[in-house]
Amino acid sequence: MKMWGGRFQAETDALMREFGDSIRFDRRLYRADVQGSIAYAGALARVGLISAEEREELTAGLEQVQAEFDAGTFQIEPGDEDIHTAVERRLGELVGPAAGRLHTGRSRNDQVATDLRLYLLDEINSLHKELVALQEAILQQAENHLGVVMPGYTHLQPAQPILFSHWLMAYFWKFQRDRERLANTARRTQVCPLGSGALAGNPFGLDRRALAADLGFDRVSENSVDGVSDRDFVVEFLAWAALTQVHLSGMAEDLILWSSREFGFVELDERYTTGSSLMPQKKNPDALELLRGKSGRIVGHLTGLLTTLKGLPLAYNKDLQEDKEGLFDSIDTLKLELAVAAGVVRTLQVNPDRMETALDAGLLATDLADHLVRQGVPFRESHHLAGLAVRRAEELGCDLRELDLAEYRAIHPAFDGEVYALLDIRRSVEARVSEGGTASTAVKAQIEQAYVNLSI
Repeated sequence: MKMWGGRFQAETDALMREFGDSIRFDRRLYRADVQGSIAYAGALARVGLISAEEREELTAGLEQVQAEFDAGTFQIEPGDEDIHTAVERRLGELVGPAAGRLHTGRSRNDQVATDLRLYLLDEINSLHKELVALQEAILQQAENHLGVVMPGYTHLQPAQPILFSHWLMAYFWKFQRDRERLANTARRTQVCPLGSGALAGNPFGLDRRALAADLGFDRVSENSVDGVSDRDFVVEFLAWAALTQVHLSGMAEDLILWSSREFGFVELDERYTTGSSLMPQKKNPDALELLRGKSGRIVGHLTGLLTTLKGLPLAYNKDLQEDKEGLFDSIDTLKLELAVAAGVVRTLQVNPDRMETALDAGLLATDLADHLVRQGVPFRESHHLAGLAVRRAEELGCDLRELDLAEYRAIHPAFDGEVYALLDIRRSVEARVSEGGTASTAVKAQIEQAYVNLSI
């Protein structure tokens, strides 16, 4: 069965059919397609284009089509070029000529745009839950290891001491922003294009607002040309996916480093690692490497769709069929990745002793500069003087805590006996009490706020 063809005499070339058909990947839209068709039957009945009996017959037939898909018994036929053709063809087999009335005033252009929005809204709900699960795993570890201190890094060089929980919470807030962006994407996906027809609108007086409400949409598209051609919501989702993927990749990279023998800050659970086919001793962080490695694919899908959309004339073009495979792959990949990432974090074993071993007085050079500032020395000068102290300790083969007071005094008389009390890792951490800082009180406040955010 074709949805078109009266104007054509020649059969479509087999290669063209294979090239143009989308049923192999868009069949996953079947629930949305059935849902949209049931609502459209209701809209047709409200304006008298079909009878109440025909509406009931169409609804029952569509529900049976969905049941067949759900059960895995639906048979795709050679003429089913896409999910819309397949559903309509099977509906005709079930209810007869009444199925031919369902497409009145409806185009596959507004139909597929509606299906894709309905489908994406469902998947956004699933992804939101996976993000929350990952955030909860981070919070659990942050609470369990609140007293653990580790070196903080910039440029991958030891910088200042921070709480391990503070490092964890940095990723919590990244994923919180991802969750907020996902909610914003959902709001802009909540637009119903059904009733736009092919591009010019619907001539049968359908109540588009009632139709949108039946489908759970917040509002209708304002312009029928835009309604069938708009794929901003797909681009926004792919942009969300790309940025979320970047955050997952960053966390994975940190944990790959922290779990290496050279660092040993954490140990990955065996359930999220693999061995080597040659070297018996290996415990490879494959889960994390795949979280990092899939970034190219996810970012590529965003770039691909933006390139497809660039320069398309209004309204619908077959190019827009290319909006789906990258979207579907991004959804499938992120759902699995987020679940795996939550499992990795949840089962992570933390090694406080190794973190403590990596702490040294060099991390406290900023505290030296801050001490001089409190003595009235301008920061730029105190920064230089603290650097001189670091160099002098290196020359003498000792750390800052072992450097003699006379050496400090030779650098600047503002250095006094209090300097040694300052050179304490825990004291340095607990001094950062500002909101968002690494002091335990500040991190506890972050965790408390995080729970509030999760409940919203």
